Amino acid sequence: MNTRLIAPIALSLVLASPAAAQLGPGPCEDACTLDQVADWALDNDRIAWDFVEAITTEVGPRQAGTEAEERARAWAVEWLEEQGFSNIAVEPFDMETWVPGESHRVEILSPFPQPMVVQPLGNSASTGDKGIEAEVVGFESVGALMAAPNGSLKGKIAYISHDMRPTQDGSGYGFAGPARWIGPGIAAGKGAVATVIKSVGTDFRRNPHTGGTSFPDRTTPIPAGALSLPDAANLERIFERADGKPVRMKLVLTPRMIGTTQSGNVVADITGSDPSLPPVLLACHLDSWWNAPGAFDDGAGCGIIAAAALNVAKAGQPLRTVRLLIAGAEEVGLWGSKAYAEAHADDPIAVGIESDFGADRIWRFESNFRDSNPDLHRQLAQSVARFGVADSGIVASGGADLNIAREQGSAIIDLQQDGTRYFDLHHTPDDTLDKIDPEQLRQNVAVWTQVVGILANTAGPLKRSE
Repeated sequence: MNTRLIAPIALSLVLASPAAAQLGPGPCEDACTLDQVADWALDNDRIAWDFVEAITTEVGPRQAGTEAEERARAWAVEWLEEQGFSNIAVEPFDMETWVPGESHRVEILSPFPQPMVVQPLGNSASTGDKGIEAEVVGFESVGALMAAPNGSLKGKIAYISHDMRPTQDGSGYGFAGPARWIGPGIAAGKGAVATVIKSVGTDFRRNPHTGGTSFPDRTTPIPAGALSLPDAANLERIFERADGKPVRMKLVLTPRMIGTTQSGNVVADITGSDPSLPPVLLACHLDSWWNAPGAFDDGAGCGIIAAAALNVAKAGQPLRTVRLLIAGAEEVGLWGSKAYAEAHADDPIAVGIESDFGADRIWRFESNFRDSNPDLHRQLAQSVARFGVADSGIVASGGADLNIAREQGSAIIDLQQDGTRYFDLHHTPDDTLDKIDPEQLRQNVAVWTQVVGILANTAGPLKRSE
């Protein structure tokens, strides 16, 4: 993608001491230790809830590159000002913008006529207002689709299934995700006129899961939609009962590309006492899909990182600056992550951490420096054990908005959240505030406060040379 970063525009500087957060009293009257602040956050923190409650109420859905995402950036700047962050800025970038359109309909025409529920996938082409009528051919997996002969889908609609199951670590997404990520592009290369997939999710509600898809170079995009899981199961039963007769479908999807628009990253600091030390970078993403206010994905994540940064300051000014990266346009292709990495390629960071997996409790600690800096890894893991977080030998790879950490080879930490119910909500209209458990949200804040506080007050290299 040809992401172009425009020079950052500073919108506001500090309005109050970061330690004097605007949302209620601190954990102790005098000087607080980091442990005291983290323990207090477990039962009392309201900052993360305030962020996600307010942005889902006052802004709502925040499709990347649209006026709604622009309003979200302005809202975030004002909120950060009220909390006392410093160096608040919007760093804009241009992007090619896709919007979903108004008409999303699908129906089986024969042999068992009935309507179903569909949503377009990001980057889908349009069927036009009249839609497409064609035979639909079923594939149990992306692998089965790949094995289909070239040209065998000419003039047909491809249906792609999978067998995703709920998992605590979210690994089912990596298993089933290719049905959405690359399935429509493969089908287009084999001549299909459109694709419908079984939603990449684990709920059984008539709420299709949207999300981005992609098409290979020199492959013309085709209309691509996701059926709700109950409708996908019904279509598979129809294939079984058709007894060899063709199954015909009518599909109407009317998304469009609207050209180049502007998105942007919002950044803000808790300023450290030693500006020579690279900062601790905390990331989340501001945008959501159009079909939900994005409470789990990723309003909660932005609230968690902001709360942690403010809580660290309650234990005194940290040695390192703690920087928030509230990224734009993540859902549609990591535009904000790429733009930030490009703009700040010469600005070293000490460590990157992202919250972008909902709001349920953190259960596992991972780093990419367990071998190169075992003492720090051990200290961090032991510090959060009291919150029910287990150590792990898995090497952290970082969230989607941490391109800069991966490109710089810096330290990375993954604070793994419980994903058992995440893909019931992911990219659906059900991603709403009522799904957030305040107690589990506070546990996230407590763990983040502890980890970020230690990192921000560690003077030496966090990831030593291997």
